Order: sequence, then C-alpha cells, then structure tokens
Amino acid sequence: MKATGIVRRIDDLGRVVIPKEIRRTMRIREGDPLEIYTSSNGEVVFKKYSPIGELSAFATQYADVLCKMVNMPAIVCDRDHVIAVAGMPKKEVLERRVSPALEEAMMSRKTYICHAEDEEKLKPIEGIDRYSIVCAPIVSSGDLGGAVLFVSDNIQTDPDETVIKLAQAAAMFLGKQIES
Repeated sequence: MKATGIVRRIDDLGRVVIPKEIRRTMRIREGDPLEIYTSSNGEVVFKKYSPIGELSAFATQYADVLCKMVNMPAIVCDRDHVIAVAGMPKKEVLERRVSPALEEAMMSRKTYICHAEDEEKLKPIEGIDRYSIVCAPIVSSGDLGGAVLFVSDNIQTDPDETVIKLAQAAAMFLGKQIES
C-alpha cells in the first residue's frame, strides 16, 4: 500500500470522506459500491466492488466463445478494467484500464458501432493500439456494469449485423447473470 499523507477523522455517524484526489485517481464515483476489508494489524482497506468482476471466470469463457464465433478478439470489462479477453495475449490486456473514450461510450448505455469511414475511432483500452468495432454496455438492474466489445487493429469494413447482435446478446446475458 502507498501512503498518501492525508488524514481524515470519522464523524459522529461513522463516516469518513475519501478525498477528491483519491476518488479521481481511483475512478471512484458517487454511488460506486466499495468492499471493506480488515487485517489483523489494524488496517481497513476499501476496494472498489465490481459485480462483473465476480463473474470473471465465466466472462473469460464467454469471451473465448465469442472470439471463436466471429474470429475477432473479444473483451469483457467492468467500468474501470478489462476482466476477460480472448484472441489477444492476456498478459498485455488483462487488468488494464479502460480509456476515457470507452467510459463515455459505456455511460451512454447505447451500443457503439464503428464505421469504416469514421475519422475518429474508439480506442477502448489504455496502452493498446486496437479499436473497438462494437461495444455493448452491460446493464444490470438499471446500473452500468461494464461492456462487451470486439476489437481490431484495422477497421476496413463496417461490422455485420451478426457481430453487433452477438455483442448485445452477450452484454444482456452477463447483465442478467449479475442480477441473479
């Protein structure tokens, strides 16, 4: 753990304020769920809770099937990080942060579809030179949980309807899995 040098007091209701700088750095937004851990030496640790992260093994299998069906890399991410990937080296992509552009696309709660003639293409993962062909948001009980996407390093044609529907179906299915 890294010390921040910031000290906060607990108020009479047991609340503590997480400083804005830390919330911004860690991408903690108002309403985000946090898990609380304690250790035997008195540490209290807050960790962002990712409902889709709980399904990472399942999401990895799903991404693998999607990748094989369309012969294109498939990625499943929560609102902040990649949690599952198929068709690309896992060590390069897994746990990487999603780009601000992907965050914005997810927040729209609409399926993003890249067209070959688009001048600006969506780079979904920080530090990875691939573009999102289709990005379908995962919504569970009205809450945004992440996204399912297909990526490519070269977009020459528009995605066909099958690719779009597969991404949407996968996102809807994962959203239902989070609910149950």
